[in-house]
Amino acid sequence: MGNDIDVHLGKRLRRRRRLLGLTQQQLAGSVGVRFQQIQKYECGANRISAARLWQLSEALEVPVGYFYDGLSETDRPQVAANDGEGGGEMFARKETLDLIRAYYQLGERPRRRLLDLAKSLNGDVEVA
Repeated sequence: MGNDIDVHLGKRLRRRRRLLGLTQQQLAGSVGVRFQQIQKYECGANRISAARLWQLSEALEVPVGYFYDGLSETDRPQVAANDGEGGGEMFARKETLDLIRAYYQLGERPRRRLLDLAKSLNGDVEVA
């Protein structure tokens, strides 16, 4: 298994791929590798080179820095130990991704209304 940074980058890669609704095969095709290589990147077994990270960021429509988000805020040994129940890992859950996809399929006005509803259910007072 790779080191903590490799695992962190792999989790960020998986999260973004799932958020966009891409399969490992689709992502692999867009960067010129086999899906097994994407699997290895996602679990941290293989390191992602700088050139490949650039290709992945282009394919996933995020800046390269996206993959490193959260590293400076966490204790590096905890990055590998965090298996999905911690704060930033909520995006790895299927229902979260389904909700986000559905949200962005709505028009601007329904999105605003849904956001206002969610805030009011949570007890936030600032509803615009």
